[in-house]
Amino acid sequence: MEFSKDVLKFECAAEAETITGFIKDQLRAMHRKGIVIGISGGVDSALAAALSVKAAGKDRVLGLILPDKESSPQSAEFAARHAAELGIETMVIDITPMLEAFGTYGKRDAVAKSVFPEFGPGYGLKITLPSDLLNKDSYNIFSLTIVDPRGGTQTARLTSEQAQGIIAATCTKHRTRMLAQYYHAERLNYFVCGTTNRTEAVQGLFVKYGDGGVDVEPIAHLYKTQVRQLAAHLGVIPEIVLRAPCPDTYSAPVTDEEWYLRMPFETLDPLLYAWEHQVPLPEICRVMGLTEDQVRRAFRDFESKHGATEHLRRMPPSLG
Repeated sequence: MEFSKDVLKFECAAEAETITGFIKDQLRAMHRKGIVIGISGGVDSALAAALSVKAAGKDRVLGLILPDKESSPQSAEFAARHAAELGIETMVIDITPMLEAFGTYGKRDAVAKSVFPEFGPGYGLKITLPSDLLNKDSYNIFSLTIVDPRGGTQTARLTSEQAQGIIAATCTKHRTRMLAQYYHAERLNYFVCGTTNRTEAVQGLFVKYGDGGVDVEPIAHLYKTQVRQLAAHLGVIPEIVLRAPCPDTYSAPVTDEEWYLRMPFETLDPLLYAWEHQVPLPEICRVMGLTEDQVRRAFRDFESKHGATEHLRRMPPSLG
């Protein structure tokens, strides 16, 4: 296929039928009666839920809304609206008590306090990677930003140990949500539907045994911009389709672009496609309006993230 800015556009009706058929096949192969899916209020889970309903019917899909005390209220609101549009049964399970019992917030906040001793009740935090990837050479080193009760911010670069401490604590949110999903899936003899897209999967933007611990990944072949195309086609509410993608796991707002991906999806997805399909550099520059240095910076970032997260995409090694 010739590389162009429209290279990721597709025939939505045909794609929906293909994915629906895949989900039906998996239900039969696994001898499951229906589908459990975590609905986050974002476009990926909204699309996966809509496709699940097309495949299994609204009476055989259970949507779980799984907020904690730091989730955006908008997330649960959008998730509930989408579930109501689909006509599926939903359950709201606040996972805060489980996270508090494990010490998620305390473990994470202890790292923040080691960087900013004044950090405490009423503060928010987020971690981010350097912005403007295309125009500046920089390493994937995380920075911590804290927001005080008056809205003032401070930012400091983290050591790898500090970043790992915050990420490890934050990932317990994903794994706790998956615990809830598998409880209900096994109770009902349903399977758990994943919501990871290709843009995330290739770069390792998912949590092993968290949002990556599922039975079926029906949209993992779709880039994020394709997810939006198909979601709009299937009637997902515009507020979800147009919403800035975010992890919704930190106590201060942060987008996926800020915290991990480092460029907008409209630029990222065609470049990621070009990297995966070995499109010649001059052709990429001509189509995207970028310099060779900019494209090389993007490709170095893709290679770094893909290589560092390869273990996430594989089954655990064994001698068998």
